[in-house]
Amino acid sequence: MVKKKSQPEVTIVVEEEPPHPPDGVEEVPGPQSKMPIFRNPHYQHQTLIGGKKKTWRSLKQIVAHEKSLPWPPDTPLYSNISAPPALKPPKKYSDISGLEAKYTDPQTKLFYASSDEFATIRSLPSDIIAGFLTLRGANNPIP
Repeated sequence: MVKKKSQPEVTIVVEEEPPHPPDGVEEVPGPQSKMPIFRNPHYQHQTLIGGKKKTWRSLKQIVAHEKSLPWPPDTPLYSNISAPPALKPPKKYSDISGLEAKYTDPQTKLFYASSDEFATIRSLPSDIIAGFLTLRGANNPIP
């Protein structure tokens, strides 16, 4: 039998550098090593852009500035943004409770959501019904 000499074991330790945090995450020392920027209490929003201080304007200032400039007639601006017509019909809300109404009283044209409200509507005098219709902006069918 042939004896083999045992060779000493060599372990190589390679230190890997920790992975970089993703964009928008900042390293903050403390119990949590990775904290998002919006949670960082020391975060400062930069107001310098291209060496100039950025001024913040309110919507009122933007609209006033738009009105002072000559624009082509079809240009969409803050003051004249138009949307396409809605594809769904508008929701109806009860004139009594404000809940979404599924029903309309044929006699008074008031919207209601439950049978209790229907009983209330039928017991109302005509001037109160006219007031509800006026609040809603509906034509008053009751003379």
